[in-house]
Amino acid sequence: MNKKIIALAVASLASGVAVAQTNVTMYGVVDNMYVYSQGKAGIGGGTNKFSGLNGGGGTAGNRLGFKGEEALGNGLKAVFTLEYGLHLDNNEGIGTSGLNARQQFVGLSSNWGTVALGRQYAPGFNATANNDALEATDMSVQSSLSVYAGNSITPNSPARYNNAITYTSNSMAGFTASAIYGFGETRDQFGTYNSNFVSTTDNGKIGLGLNYANGPINLDAVYQSRQNVKLTLPAVVGEGDDINEWYVGGSYDFSVVKAYASYQSLNNQNRALLISDNNIWTVGLSAPLGNGVFGISYGKLSVENRNLPDGESWGWGAMYQYNLSKRTALYAAYTYFDNDRYSVPVQTQVAGDGFGIGALGESNYTLGAGIRHSF
Repeated sequence: MNKKIIALAVASLASGVAVAQTNVTMYGVVDNMYVYSQGKAGIGGGTNKFSGLNGGGGTAGNRLGFKGEEALGNGLKAVFTLEYGLHLDNNEGIGTSGLNARQQFVGLSSNWGTVALGRQYAPGFNATANNDALEATDMSVQSSLSVYAGNSITPNSPARYNNAITYTSNSMAGFTASAIYGFGETRDQFGTYNSNFVSTTDNGKIGLGLNYANGPINLDAVYQSRQNVKLTLPAVVGEGDDINEWYVGGSYDFSVVKAYASYQSLNNQNRALLISDNNIWTVGLSAPLGNGVFGISYGKLSVENRNLPDGESWGWGAMYQYNLSKRTALYAAYTYFDNDRYSVPVQTQVAGDGFGIGALGESNYTLGAGIRHSF
């Protein structure tokens, strides 16, 4: 009888340990592409050219990640994600001079949603990826226009907030709400937090997002704000005000073709900065073609300068991805940009690892082809 009781106790204990164990998943993306880019150099003459590999990823940023959860009872779970960027073409990534964290956070999840703390995506990251015919890749028109214009509503690093607290609701009738606040944690010119020189709200970041996804429809609305922006300490005249942004975008899947559109605007109240406002709009289409997907997109950036005439940049791009399996794909893409003299030097981000090809008053283009594997 005693043996049976002991056996039941051991089985019960083992079961309890199994329930409490964290379920951990390792995942990643391995993406590399050959890139050829060219554009007139503008002032000084000559032509900017780049030919080489873009090891940071072509259609998806390279990454190695770990995520997991632990059931705590009554529907409550502990969750975490550790995700790091990699470059395949050089000695950059895990094991070198340091980790390049895409996101890293820990939090609690329940039937009421998820609260998390750490470096995390602001709502604009996923919203721009949802509504882009080129899937917010580094060959994407919206991605390049937004990041070169200095927007934080972009599928790039400016939409990842450090020191952040987030709340994400569970889906309710297709609606999901999200909010983020990133603490600025700004030190003064002496390396301290003296309230005579800095405030706890300096360089803080706010983001609010609402997504509706139901059947063929996807809609996103986003507001993001950089608070009390101080680029220098002590701050120069004109600094210390907010940079506010908003975005609306959507897509509709007609089965034979999927249509995309987005519009976003930035209002920079910092008078010390040259660009005061900008707006970006994009349209695009994608369609299944063979064992893959073909996408095409067009976008335009309009820039309002404080002491110069207003400027414009526009561009278009096309991409085809051919699926060898559920996890492996080949792809090829082309993107073209044209910048006037008073805009910003927009180029495809993969060209020269993100800089060196685009010039004011000149056009540029990029051709690329590569392979992506996800695990």
